[in-house]
Amino acid sequence: MNEQRIKVLIADDHKLVRDGIKGYLETDPSIVVVAEADNGDDAIALVSNCDVNLLLLDINMPGLDGVVVAEQVKSNFPEVKVLALTMLNETQYVRQMLRAGAEGYLLKSCTQEELLSAIHAIYRGETYFGQDIMKSVMEAMAPRTKSKVTRFQPVELTKREQEVLKLITREFSNQEIAEKLFISPRTVEVHKRNLIEKTGSKNIVGLVLYAVENGLDKD
Repeated sequence: MNEQRIKVLIADDHKLVRDGIKGYLETDPSIVVVAEADNGDDAIALVSNCDVNLLLLDINMPGLDGVVVAEQVKSNFPEVKVLALTMLNETQYVRQMLRAGAEGYLLKSCTQEELLSAIHAIYRGETYFGQDIMKSVMEAMAPRTKSKVTRFQPVELTKREQEVLKLITREFSNQEIAEKLFISPRTVEVHKRNLIEKTGSKNIVGLVLYAVENGLDKD
């Protein structure tokens, strides 16, 4: 049973915050907090020594900050998912965490339900960005979209692939996309894999960037 649980490491320099987050997570029997860190150096050490699926990471911490921690973790332990949980909603921090490879970004003002939803979505291989920072996410991508040489050249997508891609940019989950398009979640996952391969993206964030650069995020 324990092997099925999502093993989370909480990295935050405030004990009260860590205690509160741990209390939230422990309401979900499919999640277990395996370790806590109050600075960046300890967070990296614990990822190295513990069996961790997901790192819940603050940005402002003593020692190495969250951006550096995310970069090192994703470089050395790419299978570990990274979810930023911070008070910082400025575009520069969102951009830095995206470049570091984080799969998600939430503000500490989020609800308990949203935090749990984000953890499950990221564990399933999706990305998750809080609705209150989606504007910053799009702004973080904007400088590339204005460049004369775009990162992603347009490719031919089927009508269904375009529909799935548009819903991905709106942060729909696999289940929500399936219900919207009257297809199965497994079919949605197949479309996602095809989209990633066709567009040359590395992940869902890359797909969103592709959609923005090529105007496929609009109605």
